Amino acid sequence: MAMVLPLIIQGGMGVAVSSWRLARAVSQSGQLGVVSGTALDAVFARRLQLGDPDGQMRLAAENFPVREIAERVWARYYVEGGKPASRPFKSRPVASQTSSQALLELTVLANFAEVFLAKQGHDGIVGINLLEKIQLPTLPSLFGAMLANVNYVLMGAGIPRAIPSLLDSLASLEPSRLKLDVTGALPGEEFFVEFDPTEFVPTGSTGLPRPNFLAIISSTTLATTLARKCTGRVDGFVVEGQTAGGHNAPPRGAMQLSDAGEPLYGPRDVPDLDEIAKLGLPFWLAGSYADPEKLLEALDSGATGIQVGTAFAFCEESGIAPELKTRVIEDCLKGSSSVYTDPFASPTGFPFKVLQLDGTLSDPEVAARRNKVCDLAYLRQTYRKEDGALGYRCPAEPETDYVAKGGKIEDTRCRKCVCNGLLATIGLGQIHKDGSVEPPLVTAGDDVANLWRIIGKGRTSYQAADVIDYLLERSGSPTHTGRNAACPLHIESA
Repeated sequence: MAMVLPLIIQGGMGVAVSSWRLARAVSQSGQLGVVSGTALDAVFARRLQLGDPDGQMRLAAENFPVREIAERVWARYYVEGGKPASRPFKSRPVASQTSSQALLELTVLANFAEVFLAKQGHDGIVGINLLEKIQLPTLPSLFGAMLANVNYVLMGAGIPRAIPSLLDSLASLEPSRLKLDVTGALPGEEFFVEFDPTEFVPTGSTGLPRPNFLAIISSTTLATTLARKCTGRVDGFVVEGQTAGGHNAPPRGAMQLSDAGEPLYGPRDVPDLDEIAKLGLPFWLAGSYADPEKLLEALDSGATGIQVGTAFAFCEESGIAPELKTRVIEDCLKGSSSVYTDPFASPTGFPFKVLQLDGTLSDPEVAARRNKVCDLAYLRQTYRKEDGALGYRCPAEPETDYVAKGGKIEDTRCRKCVCNGLLATIGLGQIHKDGSVEPPLVTAGDDVANLWRIIGKGRTSYQAADVIDYLLERSGSPTHTGRNAACPLHIESA
């Protein structure tokens, strides 16, 4: 199948920061718009509880191929006119090795809806971004996106070696299973999560288009391993540097910290682009590439293009709550933006970029006041209990709970609830019984300090199209004579 190779990939950021609106705007401009697939079940359920004021969730649900499933999900979560502002969001089931049918239905529908809406009104390409470390909802998330004919799947934050073959089996509507990473598993012991796609398609369905797969990697070794040892087809790579937002790959070797407490990266952490190019697959560069000159540098290095996240994260179409966007842009225009690479914030153990912003979890006092609760559980670790059953724990949950489950107290040091913080960033924070609202946790790449270049003088906001126009400002110049001198908006590849 012919593959459209975009020049610019919009990053799949946070929880619904890369919303369907943002992905659609980017795709309409001829590039690859990407929705974030993280926690979409919670996002969809909370949008319904707010009353679906613009009717877009209803539009997507009405186009879901199995009407009964959409109706059941709607009945569980929809609140006519929206819930009272002071009422907490209704909880949804938590994922496990044997997730409930209700959660599977919600997850499939939510991912279908996000991709379906991103693809409306244009014939451009749309992708979905997932984190390898969040394994339990991966199969229903992928399948929901595939039901909406997603064009690309992008995955990082781990080694997504199993995903290419799973895309093949899901496209063929075959029962699929994903091996779980289980702490404490005995030698030779394996655990899987299983999913039967035939339960989510009309009777008589024969298959779905298989989306292209891009692995998000940070090392030459990982690129080589995935290209040569995956049982399914890898279609390319996003090579991401440590200045990108969200989770960063940890430095190679023993973790060393700067005087400010941030991870120190060295020459061993710089991927060899010539070796990656020899693999014969397209690749895009990410991490502070939102600049026309950097785009030209990427093309000269042999890359197909670039992935850009932070520049899109604060545009009008992104999912970040408007008041937070306004504050971030104001700080940028004043030259006071600051991002801290926190080695401990994320329960995953990966360094995590945290934008320093008063009133958010970047503020130690705000973080200390938060009542620890693990009610979303996306970043829980799966571990083997003494009886051989699986258990789930998170370093950001209450310390006594984590230790009671066999976790080490030192692993809880300075952990933050990334799950709840990211939902609060898009205005869907949980309201607790005491009336308090989950504080946001805003992530951004180092390039946030350069948003002023896109915003321009006399403006306080910008759109996704402004980002693309800025990036293409010089990239199409006939004077460019690098390896990709033509610099097209996209390339057709067999």
